[in-house]
Amino acid sequence: MPEHMLRFVSTPQQTPEKRAVAERAHDFGEIYRIFADQEASRQASRCSQCGVPFCSVHCPLHNNIPDWLKLTAEGRIEEAYEIAAATNNFPEICGRICPQDRLCEGNCVIEKGFESVTIGAVERYITDIALERGWVKPIVPRQELTASVGIIGAGPGGMAAAEELRRRGYRVTIYDRYDRAGGLLIYGIPNFKLEKQVVLRRHALAEASGIRFELNCAVGHDVGLDELRRRHDAVLIATGVYKPREIGGPGSGLAGIVPALDYLIASNRDNLGDTVPGFASGMLNAAGKRVVVIGGGDTAMDCVRTAVRQGAVSVRCLYRRDRANMPGSMREVKNAEEEGVEFVWLSAPEAFLGDASVSGVRAVRMHLGLPDSSGRQSVDPIPGSHFTLEADLVIKALGFDPEDLPAMFGETGLEVTRWGTLRINSRSFMTSLPGVFAAGDIVRGASLVVWAIRDGRDAARRIHEYVTQQRALPVAAE
Repeated sequence: MPEHMLRFVSTPQQTPEKRAVAERAHDFGEIYRIFADQEASRQASRCSQCGVPFCSVHCPLHNNIPDWLKLTAEGRIEEAYEIAAATNNFPEICGRICPQDRLCEGNCVIEKGFESVTIGAVERYITDIALERGWVKPIVPRQELTASVGIIGAGPGGMAAAEELRRRGYRVTIYDRYDRAGGLLIYGIPNFKLEKQVVLRRHALAEASGIRFELNCAVGHDVGLDELRRRHDAVLIATGVYKPREIGGPGSGLAGIVPALDYLIASNRDNLGDTVPGFASGMLNAAGKRVVVIGGGDTAMDCVRTAVRQGAVSVRCLYRRDRANMPGSMREVKNAEEEGVEFVWLSAPEAFLGDASVSGVRAVRMHLGLPDSSGRQSVDPIPGSHFTLEADLVIKALGFDPEDLPAMFGETGLEVTRWGTLRINSRSFMTSLPGVFAAGDIVRGASLVVWAIRDGRDAARRIHEYVTQQRALPVAAE
C-alpha cells in the first residue's frame, strides 16, 4: 500500500468549511466552500483502498471511488477527473447534491470511530478544478452517424443519455417544456445546494458537443409523440415525475396551501432573475409568514431552508415519523436545524384551519407501531393528542407521482404500471411502443438524481443496440 494512503488512523475526517449561519441564512449562495488543494489531498489520503470497495458497490453509478481518491492524494487531479467522468456524466452535481451519507460515505468500511472519507466533497473538488482549468471538453465523436435520437426531457436522465449517444456519433435533439435545460436541477433544487451556473455550464457544453435543444416545447401540445417517432430512429422519454401528491382533510383547499414544486420553481426563477408575477407579495413567497412544511424528504428540506432565506417569521417541519426514520439526508436536517428550522417529529396533519386563507394546521401526535411487509414501522395516531400550529403558508412536500403521459402524448398504446409509471422491458428499456424507450423517474418513480443518470446511461446503450439491429448505421458524409 502506498505510504500516502490509509491515513484515516492519523488524519481526522474533515468536511469543507460551511459558511456561518448568520451569513448563509440570508442569501442563496452554496453553503459549503470548496476544499483547498492540500485539504482535498489530505482527506483523499484517508481512503483505506479496501479490497471490496463498498463505497463503489453502493453508488448507483458504481463510480471507481478508491481509484480517484488515490490519484487525488497523489496530486494527479486531471487523471482523477478522467476516472470520475468515465462513469458519471455530472460528477460536480452529484458531489453537491447526492445524499452521500446514505450511499457511498454511509457504506465506507472505515470504522465509525474514525469516520468515513468525505467522498462527495472530493468529487466536487476534482470536477470543479477540471472545469476551471479547461480539462472538460465538448464531445467530439470519432464518427458522425446519420441516425438520430429524440429525447423528451432535459433533466439529468435525458442529458446523460444525450451525452452517451452523442459520443457514439448520433444526432441528438432534446425536447423540454421549460425555457432552460436541467429539469429539477435548474428549477427544483435551490441555489444553496446547487448554484444554477453549474447546471447552465453543462447545458453549454452539451450544445458545444452538437446536442440540439428545443426548449419551450411541450410534447403532446407543441409537437406530438407520433411526429417525434417519424423524425427520429428512436425516442427516449425521460420526463421525470412532477405531479404533486395531494393531502386531504378539512380545509385542504384553503388559499395558502401550496405544492412544494410550485414554491421551489417560483423561488428558483426569482433567483435566476426571471419576473415571477405576484412573487414579492404572493403566497409562493415566505417573507413575513409563519411557515409549516409537511413531509420528511429532501424536497421538504429544500422548502424549509428556502423559507428561512426568504425571511419567514418561523419555519416548522411536520413529519409523521421520527428523525431515525426520516427519508431525507441527515446532513440536510442538521443544516436546517442550524438555520433555525423547528422539526415537529411524530406528528401528522388532520385538518387546516382558516376562513378564506389558511391560519393553522391541526395535527395529531403519532407513535411507531409494528413493521409492515416492507419492514418499515407503521405509524398510528395517539388518541387525544391533537395540537395546532399557526401558519400563514403551508407547503406540501409529500412526494411526486407521474403525469398521465398516454393522455398527454395522445398515445393510448403507451402502457403504464399500476403506479402510473411507464412500463418498460427491464432489459431493453423499451416501452410498449416500438422504438420508444423510457428511463429515470418516469419509470422508477421519484428517486435520486444519481439514479436518473444511471438510467440514462443504460438506456443510451440499449437504444444503440436497437438502432444497430434495425439498420446498418452509415457514417455521415464529411
